Amino acid sequence: MPSNEHPNAISLIYSTLESDKFSTLKESRKQFIANVLVLFLSIKGRINFLQLSRFSKNCEQYFRINFENKFNFQDFNLKLILEQSIKECLVAFDPSYISKSGKMTFGLNMYWSGCAKKAKWGLEICGFAAIDVLRNTAFHLNAIQTPPIEGMTLLVYYCQIVKDNYLYFKDLSKYMVADAYFSKKEVVDTMLSLGLHFISRLRSDSNLKYKFTGEQNCKKGANKKYDGKFNLKSLNMKHFTEVVCEDHVKVYSAIVYSVAFKRDIKIAVALFYKNGKEVTRKIYFSTNLDLSADKIFRYYCSRFQIEFLYRDAKQYCGLTNCQARSQNKLAFHFNAALTAVNLAKVDWLNTKTDDNLQFSMSDYKTMYNNELLLKTFIERFGINPNSTKNKQIIAELRNWGKIAA
Repeated sequence: MPSNEHPNAISLIYSTLESDKFSTLKESRKQFIANVLVLFLSIKGRINFLQLSRFSKNCEQYFRINFENKFNFQDFNLKLILEQSIKECLVAFDPSYISKSGKMTFGLNMYWSGCAKKAKWGLEICGFAAIDVLRNTAFHLNAIQTPPIEGMTLLVYYCQIVKDNYLYFKDLSKYMVADAYFSKKEVVDTMLSLGLHFISRLRSDSNLKYKFTGEQNCKKGANKKYDGKFNLKSLNMKHFTEVVCEDHVKVYSAIVYSVAFKRDIKIAVALFYKNGKEVTRKIYFSTNLDLSADKIFRYYCSRFQIEFLYRDAKQYCGLTNCQARSQNKLAFHFNAALTAVNLAKVDWLNTKTDDNLQFSMSDYKTMYNNELLLKTFIERFGINPNSTKNKQIIAELRNWGKIAA
């Protein structure tokens, strides 16, 4: 980012709120949304109602009341995403564990924590994100908190929220990608019923069969369909085509029959190497038989960008710091934290001058925090920020303390 570039989160917010989707939103509500998102970008440390009041002119109760009112973050983020002209887009789905203590908070239960590798007491959000494959980054679309579930499994619930929300992202991409947990028949059937193709990773011991492609004999009975069982440790190379050959990875392509899914799938078997020696093998798949194996492999690898969204929101935007217990307040806080990361990332894409420059949420947090302090000093001391001398000094102070100023 240029050193003299003014943070433009506010202009991004208001330009998005001026769209037809928010034509009925009151100006006072737009002002509140803008102020909250900028505060989420600016406050260092914990972000809760008390902190929001400390760094603004409004009291703690003001934020509690306004967080209870719903806001359509999905439309807001979709507008931001569509303006980025993503040429190769995927939709990623991934639940994320949120630590939370207490007994009365909405949605408290035991949920799987990927960091702890075990189920822990707390909350869970199910996030949708748009993955820009070429830029290798992700944009938050919507986060839905997992409610208390009765009469259904978590997997059925996940399928249901995909059904409820797919209209929002069907125009972004026809591909949805999720981690290996979702490699289940219920999920595959749900995606295909919605007109989507699913990309994920299979277990190493998945029950797959090679397709028979030879000449059929003239004997009585049904034609031969399969040519043996797939074994990851011993690949039958006559069924595979090599599509990627690099020092650290080789990828082989084949169409096989999945006994679990009861359908043909396209698989990409990746062999990973380190120092010339093979270290592991992984199986990736797609329900689209025409999708090339190198894209299946690359698309699944890009799925991890949604994890970086969660990481940045947890480390820098207070995703896990909400003091509220009600469903509406929690939903507003979760989406505001993730949307703040979106705004920083869009700002970065619109202002970066070097294609090799990597996005740093830490730098943006420092810059917006500096901007918040500068505004306070300018207002309190009556400084003229538009003089030639002050403009240069203010531009330098905005980037004070950045890793790569």
